[in-house]
Amino acid sequence: MFDWITSFIEGGGALAIAALMLLENVFPPIPSELIMPLAGFNAARGGTSLLLVIISGAAGSLAGAWLWYLLGYAYGTDRLHRLIARHGRWLTMTPAELDRAQRWFDRHGRSVVFFGRLVPTVRTLISIPAGLAQMFMPRFILFSAMGSILWCSILALAGYWLESRYEQVSAWLNPVSTIIVVALIVGYAWRVIRWRPDN
Repeated sequence: MFDWITSFIEGGGALAIAALMLLENVFPPIPSELIMPLAGFNAARGGTSLLLVIISGAAGSLAGAWLWYLLGYAYGTDRLHRLIARHGRWLTMTPAELDRAQRWFDRHGRSVVFFGRLVPTVRTLISIPAGLAQMFMPRFILFSAMGSILWCSILALAGYWLESRYEQVSAWLNPVSTIIVVALIVGYAWRVIRWRPDN
């Protein structure tokens, strides 16, 4: 997995980074905790510049967040409740969990959008209650962009600074990255199998 992500980033540059981060936010097959450090590695080795790595990563992340926001905004609470009630097993979500997410958003407002972008899993889902609450779009984009830039900067800089130990890191990161992706798939399958309408 490590080698595939690295070669994809090296071949596609900024567009590849943005595409991976977009996919990570829409349906996370590969977590940003792997994408951005590897993009930072690539920058340190003379590939895409570090600034462009951060900008493209944040742009892809923001695009994914915006898509989820639009889904929540256009779909509405009632229709989303019905969708979850019908297909909750495959979405691994219940109407009660959606209600809790909305209440949490209502209590914390704008800070949730910013800080939510820094929390794995939450960073993908937080856009939905923002859309359902019909948060003012420019405000949503501003706070999402700020959080995405900070998150991508931290991860990319970590990879950039570790470049001198690239060979050591790659030796253990390759199997670890594969394990993480497999764990995500298994975790999703487990949620589907164990899902109950009254969860």
